[in-house]
Amino acid sequence: MARRAARKQSAKRSDPDAAPPPSVLSHGAAQLPLVRVDTYNEELRDPEGFVGDRASNRAFHTMVEEWRERLRRVGRDPFGRDEQLKKKKLDKALTDGDPKEAGLVQSVIEEFAKEFATVVRRFLRNKAWTDTSCIVVGGGLRKSRVGEVAIGRTAVLLNADGCKIDLQPIRNHPDEAGLLGCAFLAPPWVLKGHDAILAVDIGGSNIRAGLIDLNLKRAADLSKADVAELELWCYADDKERPSRDQAVEQLAKMLRSLIAHAAKAKLKLAPFVGIGCPGIIRDDGSIEKGAQNLPGNWESKTFNLPQALHELIPAIGADSSVFMMHNDAVVQGLSEAPYMRDVEHWGVMTIGTGLGNARFTSNEPPRHRRNGGKAGGKNGRARE
Repeated sequence: MARRAARKQSAKRSDPDAAPPPSVLSHGAAQLPLVRVDTYNEELRDPEGFVGDRASNRAFHTMVEEWRERLRRVGRDPFGRDEQLKKKKLDKALTDGDPKEAGLVQSVIEEFAKEFATVVRRFLRNKAWTDTSCIVVGGGLRKSRVGEVAIGRTAVLLNADGCKIDLQPIRNHPDEAGLLGCAFLAPPWVLKGHDAILAVDIGGSNIRAGLIDLNLKRAADLSKADVAELELWCYADDKERPSRDQAVEQLAKMLRSLIAHAAKAKLKLAPFVGIGCPGIIRDDGSIEKGAQNLPGNWESKTFNLPQALHELIPAIGADSSVFMMHNDAVVQGLSEAPYMRDVEHWGVMTIGTGLGNARFTSNEPPRHRRNGGKAGGKNGRARE
């Protein structure tokens, strides 16, 4: 019944009574060492379509082009004949460009922030997001200064309207956050006595694999973990889109390279590989839905990425390898977990091709919390 409801609502929601204890390794798990994943991959709709599409990279760049088109009608596009503007160009225009260029970028930021604020309010009205007091924002748009300012402007609009939600850019660079979060998929006993793990972040245009130095001696809560080595494959740049099997083979090659690097660096590698992947992840490691942007059919019932990788990399060192997969927005959000121990309910939104999202509840006892549950009522406003 619960699985049928999850399919119907296009989201994965946890059942606290049925969740396994955090010591159990399970794909797409609701209960993790530091948090419970209350829901993820919510695809909220309004009469115009998916709500999240109003706050995506595509929506932002559409706004840029629409503003330029308005100005072209009177022959005054400050960017001239430039084709689609990249984030670096927009960043430069905002900080030290021609005043008209900066003005155009600021106009887009304002329009996008209003849309994003509407999206946030819509999520906060959703039952699964009730009493959320903090949301961290990651994804591709977060990489740029323009994106950071858009997030900040959204926060100002929400707070000025009486919504006490704490909206902030994700702490780590999004490309690294999607890897660092993998360390929080593993129970502490998996990491004990090891220096590093392998992590994978699968996206709609590229695949990243990283060697994560846990730095447990510096911080037992993994807050000092960092990406010691990175392998990046931008498969969208290939002349021919790779097949699913080619993608798996290339990923395995990247992981083998990182295993060799760990040995050379004398890092004791745990036989654990965390994976962040788009979509709703079943507990057997298959993908229920949401992986349509990946090369080939990743939602086939006969395909299981963790199993396929285990067959290609059956062992790491002297131990059998263990692969654990979760939704990519969940994993990116988990990179913030050490800093959210005193927040009861918090979430993540990733602004990319679409709007990835997840909501968490801290596993910390209530006495350690300062502000959990004080903000974000049913309509996202402070409670009276």
